[in-house]
Amino acid sequence: MKLVTVVRKEEREIEKQIKKLAARLNAVRRAAALLNGTGGATRRVKRKKVSAAARKKMSEAAKKRWAKR
Repeated sequence: MKLVTVVRKEEREIEKQIKKLAARLNAVRRAAALLNGTGGATRRVKRKKVSAAARKKMSEAAKKRWAKR
């Protein structure tokens, strides 16, 4: 066999494997969506932004709690 035909054959095999893996990945994502109760694509959770002053107050309160130990 020529090297080119061997490489093309290997390429087709890899493409088949990629398609199988993509199908498995989609199945896992669908199952995860069902378990999460989203029923669709997974969504990112929006995080609330905390001001610098609030972070400082939380830090000070935590330090006071740790100091009591």
